[in-house]
Amino acid sequence: MRTVAVVGASLAGLSAARSLRKQGYDGRLVVIGDEAHRPYDRPPLSKEFLAGTIGAADLALETDDEDLRAEWLLGVRATGLDSAERAVRLADGRAVRADGIVIATGAAARTLPGSEGLAGVHVLRTLDDALALRDALARGGRLVVIGGGFVGAEVASTAYTLGLDVTVVEAAPTALAGPLGEAMGHIVSALHADHGVRLLCGVGVKGLGGEHRVDAVLLEDGRSIPADIVVVGVGARPCVEWLEGSGVALHDGVKCGADGRTSLAGVVAVGDCANWYDPRVGAHRRVEHWTGARERPDAAVAALLAWGAVEPGVPRPPYFWSDQYGVKIQFAGHAAGADSVTIEEGAPDDRNVLAVYRRAGRPVAVLGMNQPRLFTRWRKQLAVATS
Repeated sequence: MRTVAVVGASLAGLSAARSLRKQGYDGRLVVIGDEAHRPYDRPPLSKEFLAGTIGAADLALETDDEDLRAEWLLGVRATGLDSAERAVRLADGRAVRADGIVIATGAAARTLPGSEGLAGVHVLRTLDDALALRDALARGGRLVVIGGGFVGAEVASTAYTLGLDVTVVEAAPTALAGPLGEAMGHIVSALHADHGVRLLCGVGVKGLGGEHRVDAVLLEDGRSIPADIVVVGVGARPCVEWLEGSGVALHDGVKCGADGRTSLAGVVAVGDCANWYDPRVGAHRRVEHWTGARERPDAAVAALLAWGAVEPGVPRPPYFWSDQYGVKIQFAGHAAGADSVTIEEGAPDDRNVLAVYRRAGRPVAVLGMNQPRLFTRWRKQLAVATS
């Protein structure tokens, strides 16, 4: 390959660029990113950065002496992929022709219909989102977080430490039941109540109040929650619209094999936009976690450089972590495949537990709350048990 284009300049794209050089590729390397910023770390955006304890420079993913010998095209969006010309079309009219293409365009935060143009309403996905929200939180007031997932919970936790009055609204009967299951989702989400943060579950949002600036969140049961600031944390959608009509198969993102290869030869996908096949469960899964964005590009790049002539390995079980109210939460595996969950260590009331999820007696996932050592041990066992 004479030219490889990496479309997406966040962690997954940077990891792919690093892997290309590590695996011996010495040709032209072009990295395209729609944000003007160099690659940065996203997990701290809802925690330390939002709290003001670290700055933008602390988020940098590149080292001072790192040189990937890449051409960086930042602040420009990919608008199309011409498979016949092997070219990535850009919003500014340019086209980047490449023999190999890595799709790493990530995902964008979902918004609340009707909230467009209403001041005081935020999402949190990018550095610019975090800068705007940090300024808003610094002014204090009443915060309503719509969505009780991990990002919403982390924002609520950070806002609590900053002294804001916080309410979290979750449409599902139990917050975090999707990733953790109902029993453990209930235990983890109880952290809100432990710290005086209101958690309203089982009720949807009808709309927002306010003419030019938000002043309330209107619930479907008729209640109105006063709000000076609203954060919408209702998930993300893969950024793959630019690939429509390209011949790349799309299904909840870019549909990939177990090595990241797409339906087009010489094109692989990694990161939050990639819906990889997971041989453990016999199905495709789109994993929006830091670890996957860091680890999986190695396999995708190997497949790209070998034109698919290498056998894909079995990826490690998905892993993610969250820090809320001083509690470190770690999870690995797939809770959805479990038929039982048992607490192996600690007590739920102390928010200090190690729980193992099993299917037919075999471990498929593990959750830790302030149990880093025991969790690490179980995570290693899980990787062996599910390989």
